[in-house]
Amino acid sequence: MHRTIFLTVTIFLFHSLAFFSAGAQDAATGRSAVVLNPTDTETDIIRKAATVVPAPRQLRWQQLELTGFFHFGVNTFTNREWGDGKEDPRLFNPTELDAGQWVKAAKDAGIRQVILTAKHHDGFCLWPTATTTHSVKSSPWKGGKGDVVKEVAEACRRYQMGFGVYLSPWDRNSSVYGTDAYNDFFVQQLTELLTRYGRVDEVWFDGANGEGPNGKKQVYDFERWYKLIRQLQPGAVIAIMGPDVRWVGTESGYGREQEWSVVPANNLDQSAVAANSQRGIAFKPEGDMRGDDLGSRQQILKAKGLVWYPAETDVSIRPGWFFHESENGKVKTPEKLLDIYFHSVGRNGVLLLNIPPDKRGLVHENDVRQLKEWKQLRDEVFKTNLVKTAAIQASNGSRTGVLTDEKTGTDLATRAPDSVVTVNLSWKTPQTFSVLCLQENIRKGQRIEQFVLDYWDGKDWRKAAGGTTVGYKRLVQFEAVRASKVRLRILSSRLNPCLAELGLYNYTAK
Repeated sequence: MHRTIFLTVTIFLFHSLAFFSAGAQDAATGRSAVVLNPTDTETDIIRKAATVVPAPRQLRWQQLELTGFFHFGVNTFTNREWGDGKEDPRLFNPTELDAGQWVKAAKDAGIRQVILTAKHHDGFCLWPTATTTHSVKSSPWKGGKGDVVKEVAEACRRYQMGFGVYLSPWDRNSSVYGTDAYNDFFVQQLTELLTRYGRVDEVWFDGANGEGPNGKKQVYDFERWYKLIRQLQPGAVIAIMGPDVRWVGTESGYGREQEWSVVPANNLDQSAVAANSQRGIAFKPEGDMRGDDLGSRQQILKAKGLVWYPAETDVSIRPGWFFHESENGKVKTPEKLLDIYFHSVGRNGVLLLNIPPDKRGLVHENDVRQLKEWKQLRDEVFKTNLVKTAAIQASNGSRTGVLTDEKTGTDLATRAPDSVVTVNLSWKTPQTFSVLCLQENIRKGQRIEQFVLDYWDGKDWRKAAGGTTVGYKRLVQFEAVRASKVRLRILSSRLNPCLAELGLYNYTAK
């Protein structure tokens, strides 16, 4: 006999009608940063935290989910990870370079934006810069007339992919590194990259900083660089050592169990926040960005300010970041990449996967194969959302259809003053599932603090899975469940939770 299955979503909220109204008003005029005042009560702080939202460039970036990195340069030909700046440019000679093949391999894997190492620590430039001869113009490749940056940018436009550049602040070749003149040198390089190649969607800096030829470490003028980027490419996110995107803190590809995009910042002031508003701040937020807990209530109640500062989770498809022939048999498997996906994108992050081209100037066939199979595996896992086949009813909130409309800008909004929501999903036949997917409408902020998925075993409710933060996307795997009743309980939220998408899938790792 077939039994009807019910999925009950119970949302417990701890706010009054006035609390809800204040949150709704702030959401309409939300900012990517807010200052907390000494007179703010706990209620004030929670309300402010709930309505910190991404700037438009940050929202676009978050929606990408998957981005790619191309580590390519003179290190590819010296078989090193970090060059010393003394390499002979004549070593650089990729005889089959095909940037279209790189970008297509990334796109076929579901990656939607790529970043090129225009200059690594060795100072070798992949474009014919006017700042140094340590570049492609001194190489035999295309008779010194080649431009890798141009070819990748054009390939991205051809395949409708986002395009970004990595420009290493550390330059082991430049004679002016370690002096004030280096910041002018760097600005000239950055200006070339941001004005010659059309739209740039991401500018990526790291914090590497070594001694210059004069034995001194460089003092980087980051704020000057940020202002230049905002001027020349206002749509570009500035990542890692920048104001828009932070490093998750590990190169393993695995994010935090509790990942908040709204985190404390100690260097905000009213004038700076008011001036930037939705455009986003133009300085790097200061605070603990490496701990296990960055943005829980315990953390934000002690903060001086709050900022939308999401995490990028990076990892290479190989053990190294540049191509090494000895690693051709060590490319990550589709199953490993899927596990990384669950623990990066599925933990409210954006995955930055490095795919290093080889000496030919091609993405190696082993990498291409694993990337394709990874995409096929993801398609298999998320092919059928069982919630879509259910009849949905809600005790509070009539827009239940938004939970499966695949639009993250719509959400199951509650009607004040009732703060409890029960959503029933019923099927004609039992369903088996082992993956939970939740998404918030982050245009209104990140709010969910704790959730639990339970199933009815015929006698009692038993926990199948649970978690803390959701954010843009949360994926949770658990032992397969086949039950008559299932319920998702959101136990804690900052203002009302804005649940945008709900998914249940059946997948068992092989």
